[in-house]
Amino acid sequence: MTPFELGRVPTICDLADVAFRRRRAAVTPRALKLIAARRAGLEKLLAEDRVMYGINTGFGELASQRVSREKLRALQVNLIRSHACGVGAPLDDAECLALMFARANELAMGNSGVRPVVVKTLSAMINKGVIPFIPSKGSVGASGDLAPSAHMALTLIGEGMAKPAGSDKWSPSSAVMKKAGIKPVELAEKEGLALINGTQAMKAVGGLALFEAVNLFDAAVLAGAMSVEALKGTPVAFDPRIHALKPHHGQREVAAALEGLLKGSPIRASHSRNDRRVQDPYSLRCMPQAMGAARDALGYALEVFETELGSVTDNPLLVEGKKKGSIEVLSGGNFHGQAVSFAADFAAIAVTSLGNISERRIAQLVSDFKILPPFLARDPGVESGFMIAHVTAAALCNENKVLSHPASADSISTSANKEDFVSMGMTAALKLKEVVRNTARITAIELMAAAEGVEFHRPLRSSRPLEKALARLREVSPAFKGDEVFSGRIEAVAAAVLAGHFTE
Repeated sequence: MTPFELGRVPTICDLADVAFRRRRAAVTPRALKLIAARRAGLEKLLAEDRVMYGINTGFGELASQRVSREKLRALQVNLIRSHACGVGAPLDDAECLALMFARANELAMGNSGVRPVVVKTLSAMINKGVIPFIPSKGSVGASGDLAPSAHMALTLIGEGMAKPAGSDKWSPSSAVMKKAGIKPVELAEKEGLALINGTQAMKAVGGLALFEAVNLFDAAVLAGAMSVEALKGTPVAFDPRIHALKPHHGQREVAAALEGLLKGSPIRASHSRNDRRVQDPYSLRCMPQAMGAARDALGYALEVFETELGSVTDNPLLVEGKKKGSIEVLSGGNFHGQAVSFAADFAAIAVTSLGNISERRIAQLVSDFKILPPFLARDPGVESGFMIAHVTAAALCNENKVLSHPASADSISTSANKEDFVSMGMTAALKLKEVVRNTARITAIELMAAAEGVEFHRPLRSSRPLEKALARLREVSPAFKGDEVFSGRIEAVAAAVLAGHFTE
């Protein structure tokens, strides 16, 4: 895999490649030249003793406090230490790598005024797998993700805690950096602020969750088709002529996928002549309309996150001046995460809906005693089959409904009312992650239950695509031989769902 050239516009797949597949990050000579030129412009302004927020002033409500030149570097280090006040469980390795990648990529665009050494050091930390200890809670999503980013910056300057990727043991950052052969950075003017002021944490956590949500969506459609097959449902509801009359993009996409997955099924052919049912329950019949709407919501969220990944979100920003060759420092609000917060909340609601309709199909699979054995048990009564697996799905749905309350609907004023309207984008991203993982488990239960139902109809076989998917499932979860412990199977299949095991 070729390294990603920092300073370019990444996709959600680029983010996932760096975080999950350890793709390397490269700082090109072109990027270094741009970064150095902008830094030189900033130093010229400093020499002219211009007043610039966060560079030679205090922060937030303390912006009116001018800082003397001899204290400017101390100002940046103090900023990192004072803002490293996150709490809660740390971000996982992939999220930390994604956060560092998002920040390094923005800095490489040349609008932040840092020296090239800052970007090169962040790149080295990514490539050598130095994982800072970054508590997950403490950001309100404006002025960006200050607390989590400050913990990342602590490791960059050789303070705080860190570990090698894949390890469970946290050690002083100075020791981890030394072992990796990376020299900590001594911060210069503006650099502490440039490291922490931006949306890098929310777009790292939320972006990876969204990447997994897309894989989850593919598995959810597959699970739905398999449930239709197990329950001997009718594919008439997926006829394209129906969906041409209500042409939402996601609806048509899901209908076409379901029709393709079920086409040519011997199971369906075996009972179609004698089937007197005109309509299936909504959880089967309305999959294009319900799941298609979720697909459209995820598409919107993807567009927002990819726009954010290609943006510069710290403050203040260095831009081309009106006079040719000059640099201006502008103070604005690109750190505000409202767009990301909305998108993460919308995505969480959509994925919650995917879990809800999946749970309803599981309920059909374990309770339609005319078509399948009670609770899919081989020896009902002696065995409970999928009875309590369905209960687990119901519990996860309930948790998702709580988590899908929008974080973006709230704002709490901070910093003596200077930061009086905030996005809560990090909260939205963390909630999205939990909703996606819960729904992956619900989908895993449906996949296993539907597979049992399909195999109950043996020796008849399903369609070619569904038989292929069934074989993939059996690589992770072999066929049940009776009552067995479900927990490990659910987690294993859910992990496969999130990793794209069922995505073509």
